[in-house]
Amino acid sequence: MPRKPPNILVFAIDSIRRDHMSCYGYWRLTTPNMDKLAAGGLLFENAFSAYIPTTPAYVSMLTGRDVIATQQVALQALGPMAKDQPTLPELLKEGGYKSVCVGHGGFYRGFDQYLDYEMWGGGWDARPTRKAESLNEVALPALDRLHKSGKPWLLFLRHMDPHAPYLPPAPFDTMFYSKNPCSRKLADTMKPVFAFKPFADFHASWMPPGIRDKDHVIAQYDGEIAYMDACIQRIITRVEELSVLDSTLVIITGDHGETLYDHEIFFDHHGLYEPTLIVPLIFYWPGKVPAGVRSQAYTLLEDLVPTILDICGLKRLAKGVAFDGKSSKPYFTDTEGTPRSEFYISECTWMRKQGWRTPIWKFWEALEPDFHGKPPVELYNLVEDPEELTNLADTEPQVVHLLRNRMDAWLEKRCRQTGKGNPIELHKIGLERRIGSIGTAQKLQKR
Repeated sequence: MPRKPPNILVFAIDSIRRDHMSCYGYWRLTTPNMDKLAAGGLLFENAFSAYIPTTPAYVSMLTGRDVIATQQVALQALGPMAKDQPTLPELLKEGGYKSVCVGHGGFYRGFDQYLDYEMWGGGWDARPTRKAESLNEVALPALDRLHKSGKPWLLFLRHMDPHAPYLPPAPFDTMFYSKNPCSRKLADTMKPVFAFKPFADFHASWMPPGIRDKDHVIAQYDGEIAYMDACIQRIITRVEELSVLDSTLVIITGDHGETLYDHEIFFDHHGLYEPTLIVPLIFYWPGKVPAGVRSQAYTLLEDLVPTILDICGLKRLAKGVAFDGKSSKPYFTDTEGTPRSEFYISECTWMRKQGWRTPIWKFWEALEPDFHGKPPVELYNLVEDPEELTNLADTEPQVVHLLRNRMDAWLEKRCRQTGKGNPIELHKIGLERRIGSIGTAQKLQKR
């Protein structure tokens, strides 16, 4: 008899800042359980979400296509996903898979079942939020049902814990900070946060009244990650109890990162700086994925579908299907190789920008003014200035010209190949938008 295909369990984490995960070298022990999966599997050091924010990221993650092919570039989509590109669950269905998606509604087409959970919670007066426990309340019964079906399964989980508001339950709320963040003895590092009017009301709704210390907010973010990590282990434990961990491919990744206090983009995830673009990527499958490996290959979210099919021996399910992404499986062993070294980047949430990233340089330009007052063109030397603190656009005009030409050539080629235009040109953001309350922020995520 042919071997039964593996189950596929995807932890897709919203707003996860990779450098705040201990398996990626963070100084706080935030992810001990995910660290174990990374140690027993394979971790990519250079995984990127090239198209910010959530909507284009997940569409690429589930289709294997780039932003030109999908035409999904903004948080608030102008239309549904195109039907001419099958999604991962649709492809797997041809192989007998059952699938469940938790936390997305039906926008991301193709799953057999969609389950929602309380992924936002209230503000300061309604703390704490128990996002991951709410997810587990619906995910664990779904996992049991999938197992009882006798079919191979795909369980796709969208974790929202690192997404603001950061209000983890005890003991995670004081795990990394136990001082009084409102003490007058502390320097007021929160003044610029509340001076930024578009987000001031939103932040005030879930932060301690009178807060002065930014480190408290960052510690709450870290607490959310640690809390989520513990709840992720609950899912892994159940997979073990069902005796299917050895026949399950586990993947950990994210739709984008989080800026926290960096670049004066406070506690959100817009902009094209590295903390937003870089995401975790971990594969775990005992005996099938090499253990304890850290690969240097550059991988994008659009690589995920072809990689999953390759690992699972299911490439036949995509016969005749076009992917822009490439399988990362060869780089499980060729850890110094890479399928690419440069790529297009875009952002269309609170700013509308596009650019080009290489291992040394990163360039982007604004298609309209943004409400942070950033310069219209930014250029950074990622080797000499990894924190992107010195904009070289004015002093290195030849590099700007070179990278803009590479970006324009790629856009021209992709538009010609797909017969479609650049979707970012269809949007307009303006300077008057405000995020408002938690409820308003939640509505922005609705499809």
